Parts: sequence; structure tokens; C-alpha cells
Amino acid sequence: MSSTDTTSVHVVVVGAGMVAHRFVDSLLSRSGDDWRVTLIGEEARHPYDRVGLTSFFGGASVEELELERSVIDDERVRFVCGDAVTAIDRAARQVTTAHGLSVAYDHLILATGSYAAKVAVDGAGWEGCFVYRTLDDVERLREFVRTRSAQLGRPLTGTVIGGGLLGLEAAGALQSLDVSCTVVQSSDRLMSAQLDRAAGDALRRLIESRGIRVRTESITTRLDADASGKVVGLEFRDGTWEPTDVVVFTVGVRPRDELARAASLDVEPRGGIVIDAGCRTSDPRILAIGEVASFDGACVGLVAPGYAMAEVAATRLLGGHAQFSGYDVSTKLKLSGVDVASFGDAFAETPGALDVVYADPVAGVYKKLVMSDDAKTLLGGILVGDASSYAALRPLVGAALGGDPVVYLMPEGGAEAASGDLPDEALVCSCNSVTAGTIRHAVRDDGCTDVAAVKSCTKAGAACGSCVTMVKKIVGVELAKTGAALSTALCEHFAMSRRQLFDAVRVSGLTTFSTVIDRFGTGRGCDICKPALASILSTLVGAHVLEGENATLQDTNDHVMANLQKDGSYSVVPRIPGGEITPEGLLVIGEVARDFGLYTKITGGQRIDMFGARLEQLPEIWRRLVDAGFESGHAYGKSLRTVKSCVGSTWCRFGVQDSVGMAVRLELRYRGLRSPHKIKLGVSGCARECAEARGKDVGVIATEAGWNMYVGGNGGFTPRHAVLLAEGLDDDALLTAIDRFLMYYIFTADRLQRTAPWFEDLEGGIDGLRAVIFDDSLGLCADLDSAMARHVGAYEDEWKATLDDPDKLKRFASFVNAPITPDPSLAYTAERGQPRPATESERSDPRVLIAGTTLEVRR
Repeated sequence: MSSTDTTSVHVVVVGAGMVAHRFVDSLLSRSGDDWRVTLIGEEARHPYDRVGLTSFFGGASVEELELERSVIDDERVRFVCGDAVTAIDRAARQVTTAHGLSVAYDHLILATGSYAAKVAVDGAGWEGCFVYRTLDDVERLREFVRTRSAQLGRPLTGTVIGGGLLGLEAAGALQSLDVSCTVVQSSDRLMSAQLDRAAGDALRRLIESRGIRVRTESITTRLDADASGKVVGLEFRDGTWEPTDVVVFTVGVRPRDELARAASLDVEPRGGIVIDAGCRTSDPRILAIGEVASFDGACVGLVAPGYAMAEVAATRLLGGHAQFSGYDVSTKLKLSGVDVASFGDAFAETPGALDVVYADPVAGVYKKLVMSDDAKTLLGGILVGDASSYAALRPLVGAALGGDPVVYLMPEGGAEAASGDLPDEALVCSCNSVTAGTIRHAVRDDGCTDVAAVKSCTKAGAACGSCVTMVKKIVGVELAKTGAALSTALCEHFAMSRRQLFDAVRVSGLTTFSTVIDRFGTGRGCDICKPALASILSTLVGAHVLEGENATLQDTNDHVMANLQKDGSYSVVPRIPGGEITPEGLLVIGEVARDFGLYTKITGGQRIDMFGARLEQLPEIWRRLVDAGFESGHAYGKSLRTVKSCVGSTWCRFGVQDSVGMAVRLELRYRGLRSPHKIKLGVSGCARECAEARGKDVGVIATEAGWNMYVGGNGGFTPRHAVLLAEGLDDDALLTAIDRFLMYYIFTADRLQRTAPWFEDLEGGIDGLRAVIFDDSLGLCADLDSAMARHVGAYEDEWKATLDDPDKLKRFASFVNAPITPDPSLAYTAERGQPRPATESERSDPRVLIAGTTLEVRR
């Protein structure tokens, strides 16, 4: 990708943290191939979850903290890591890095974040003094503790200077490293920015009960070191001195606005790049987001406002009019064993505000709700010792509480009372700006039946996780409204889950819906169980989707073997295995699209989609495609869609295996394979991953030693990174492993469950899956192998079989008494200037040349 490409819009993002990652994800998920992003990060790492740093001390790996790689691996993204931008040339619209790289931009996004401040005190630079900001910081801290304790032959003593949210997390991290710890706070209470005095006192008791010492109203004046320069103690303003082996500064952050200052952008005197509600700086080509941005005179070091700014900035670049509405400073302490949260107007600064307080010093509980003067509207609150109602209450800030506030504060509190009654506009996940209405829509309209699916679809709970409890409650309530709640029943007609029904049909040998429902269900079926059973019968019986009684089971798309579009027309997608196509094939597709006036689009799965076909045109279109050797691409079914491929060793100088050949082999093997949800595969010819295989349900990556197989990756609103299942497989071993993985998924997954949430639910995780596929731990491998063999052996192209069957063709009339001919009164509307379809007489008239968007008559 060239930054000087004049055919695309080039966005340069300075900073590669969580907010920058969110911006790139938001922009590219809503834009086309004409957008390019260069992401420049100073850290030599992939973007990671800074909010989850403390989990690093609990055993989380660096890889587990990484954010979704598929965002940065997008072919439209150029990721420059380990290099810092040092200058912005606004006149030339260009940035320069420390390594001498010059990158031109159409739009510049400053997401440089902030740096951890240190107390201006003598000795702050001694060895053993740390900040708690980046992965490098915490890795150095952990290594120092390990090495120093070994040198001294004893556990260390540590001091955290700063008793805010981050300071308490740092204290917990030190304690997990077997360091006895003291938290030093200059004010009269811990978390003074979020808690009042009573709440601060309650929190102090909880922290001290964990063995962490707290020292308030103490200001450090000097740090002392031994002869080798390692810190050994610190002195306070009152003259006292305490020994310490390690010091962590958590006294706040400062915006990294030095680039903006040097470029003469408007900057607040106390730090922060001035932005408007559209996140624009004083230069309209430059936007600032996250902790470096100052809105209404304030910078806030929280991820949720940064995410909101990222969404606004992306929307603005794409022509929208979104506005940043201000900061949500709600916080929840993520320290094991300590429950504390603060939200809304916690200090009751609103005129006329009322405090409703519940305190139990013996139990270490303090709760306060701040209400409007009529005691009806929730304005904010503080929860210490029991924050179980946080997820229910925070979304209600600014709305009617809907009951007696006391109910929400008592030990058996009213969190349940709010869970199902949140208004649609209530913000449930502040990190990702997900409302209750969005979650309900995911359950009601997108088929999400559990928290994992909702998280994947909406991103609710995908960041800090504090809202997961509320998400679960909303999902449960919404499912209850649909009649499928809190039950594994497929629907009202089958008490079994999809997996149980699959086993029942397999064992019984039944082959039609009527016999299955007579034996295992009740009634006549519905639009939930009929397509599900159609998929099961397709796997176990293998009959044509329009064959006999089973034709009535299909949903709209399968019923006509085409994808219904929003205007009532259909799309036509011929299969192009591995993206490999001959010039003759391209010509046929082009001629069909031209003659029928279809809008054409090259898809992300390396196929050509043709839109705008009427129902009665489908047989004629497919007859020409089938005659040219094409077959159904199954873009309409819950089945294999595509196997994406790079060019591999055939053409690429980096390719180590024939990725195209393997992709073609896989697509021809699994074409037509019906499953609980659509499935996609990818094959990359080397570790550079041009086919984005790790974003697929099954991803295959070539190495010198063979094929590496990844499973459980999904695209969509929240892409999932696939997990490594096996390494160094030869061709036959790879096919066997994929056969068994796909069939095990088909045998056991729930209705409309993609492989990513299915994989998350598997007992034993990746090790359990390996045991099933390679060690036959469940004794299923023979069944899985034979099921796949039946599918491969019985495959037939659905459209070819339909064209050969006059009875099936009768389905492709607009009305049962209408001939399969177009209505001459219907007018064609061009899409983006594409040509209207030529008439039969025009196509047969030698004087007519169909060219571009016009019909030219030869004279």
C-alpha cells in the first residue's frame, strides 16, 4: 500500500493503543476498498488491552491481552510498530517518524494517549522505581521483583504512591508477586476523585483487610537508595521515613500533546489537544481522540470516552454528523476481593440532589444513590463492599429509577428489578457504547441466544467486562419474551435442543419432517424448527433441498436458492473455488450481468456477486452459468460459503505451499455442506496471512513443515481470532482434521450458533477438541468420517439438478398462474450507473452494441 495512492483516502493514525484500534475497526468496518490506513505505534507490540494489565500478574499472557489482530491485519492497513512520529508538517500533510519514515495523509488522527506522571521528588529515578502504564512497565516490574528478591534472599517491601483506581490495582499486582505493600495517598481518602469520605473510609477498611497497608494525608519528599543506586526507603513531609524495595508511581497521567504543540495546534495550557464535538482540532484535517484530546477543557484517562471519540471520528470521516456528548467517568475497581464502583453525579453536585445512603460498617458495605429533588430520577451513586447492583443502576443514570431507591441498596438489593426494565436508550456497556435496545435487537432479530453471541454481535462486555452480568439478565429476559427462554428446546414444537434432535434423527433413521415431528415433536412446526431440521436432514439424508416434502422446510433463500435482497430482488453468486477463475469464465459472468442488467460486486470471499435478478429470471441466468461450467455458490444457505486464498507458492515469492490448490480442494470437498450457521475457510501460503485465514471458521496457514490448522475464527461485528489446533499437517491429515472438526460442529452446535461461540462452550476447550479429533476421545471419529464421506460422495449442484427438473422450475414464477417471462411494464433502475438490461430484441439485433451504460445503434 502506498501512502501516495491518489485513488484512495489515506488516514494516518498516530498511536496504536486501544482507542486507535477501535477507530481503525470502526472506520474500516463501514468503508470500502477506497480507504487506506497507516497506523504508527511507538511500542513494538500489537495493540493490547491496557485496561486488563493487572490480569498479567494473574497469569494472562501477552497474547491473551492483545486486541483483535484481524483489524490490523486488514489488507487496507499498514501497521508501523516500534517507531514514533516526531513531526507533523501540516502544510505538506505529512508526518515523519524517528526512523526517517515520511507518510503523507489526507486525514490525520492523533491518538497518542498519555504518559504516567511521577511525583517531582528527589530520587524518583533510582532503580526500583516504576510506573504502571504499559506492558513493558509491568514486565520490567515483574522481572525486577523476581531478580531483587533473589538477590536479597527475602520477599520485598513495596510502596505505591497514589491511592486512586490504578494505584489500588498496582497494589494488588505487587501483592500477587509476594511483595508486602503500602499505598500512600496525599488526600484524606482512597479514590478521592470517585468516592466521598464515608465511601473512602469503607474502602480503606476493605483494602487493609487484604493485608495492604494504607497511609493517607502523606506526601513523599525524598527517595533514598543504597550504594548501587537501588531504592531502599522514602521520607514523608511529616519527617517519618519508611523502608521500601520497590516503588510504583500511580499519581495520574499527562496527555502526550507534544506533537500537537510543535505543529501549532490549539492546546490547553495544562495539556491536551483542543477538540470540538466532532473531535476536530484547530486544523480540520487533523482529529484527536482518547486521553490526548481535551473536550470542554478536560482530558479523561478512561477507555470508554476514548471509544466514543473513536466512533465519532470515524463517522465524521465517512460523512456522518456524530458528536461526542461528553465524558462518562463511571468506574469499577478490578481488584480481586474488593468491590467498589462510582457512577454519575457521585458527589451530589446537582442542585437539589438527595442522598439515599445504606451503610453496614461490620460487613464493610457503603452504598449511596444520588437522586433528583423529587426522589424519582437517578443521578449517580457510590457502591463499596457490594457493587452487585452497579450493572443495573449505571444504565439508569438520568432516567426514572422506577421504584423505591432503598430497594436497590439493601443486601438483597433491587438489581433484579431494573434488569428487565431498562429503557432501550439506557447505556449498558459504556466501554463500547452499547445500549439495552441494541442487546435486545441482537437477541430478537440477530438470533443471539447467549451472552457469548451477544458479545460477538454487539461488543457488549468485550472490554472491561463489568456489564456482563447485566447483559446476561437482559438476554434472559428478552429470551423469555420470545418463548424460547431459559430452555434448550429448539422451539415450542421440539423439546429437544438442536444437538439432541440431530442425534435422535441420526439414530432413528427418519428421513422426512413429518415422520420426525410425529415421533419427537408436536404440532406442525414453525420457521425455527423447519429450517433447522432441513439442515439436519441435508447432512444425514443428502436429498436435494427442493426434493419432495423437505422443500417446504426451507427458509426464503434456500427455497429459491438465491439470496433475497432488501428491494425484493435476488442475488446470483456462482462458485469460484479459491478465487481461481479462467478468462472464459469471467467473460460469461460479464455477459450474464450485462444481458440481465445486474449490479456486480467482487466480494471479500473472492467471488463475483450479481444483484438485481427477479425471481423468474433466476432459471435463465443459472442455465447460462451452468452451461459455462459454474455451479451454485451457496451464498443463500447456512453452509460453506467460500474458501479464501492468496496466490501462494504458485506466484508469490514468499509462498511455501500451494494455497490456491488447497483452497480449491477444500471448497470442492465441502461445497453444499449444510451446517447450523454459515462457515468460511481461508488458506494462506505463508505466515504473512494474505488470505486472513485466522479470521475464518477454519484457517489453514502454510509453513515449511506443512499446514497449520486454526479453528473458531469468525468475521462480523466483533471478529474472533481463530485458535491453533494442529501444526505441520500433511495434505491428507489436514483434510481428515477439517472433516472431523466440521462434522463435530454440525453434530453438536446449537441452532444458528457459529463456530466461535460453539468452540467457547466446548468442554475442555482446545485440548478437549484435539482429543476428540485426533485421539477419538468420544469414539465419534468413525461416525464423523463416514458422515463426511457420504456428503462428498452424494454432492450434486443444486441449480443443475433444478434446471433438469420441470417440477422444481415451477417454483420460479412470481405467481402460480404467471408465465416465467418478465413483465414489460416493470422499469429497471440503474445502480451506480450500471447498464439497464438489454431486451431480447436488442440482444439479437446485430445493429445494437451494448457498451457501458448506453445502448448504441450502429448506423
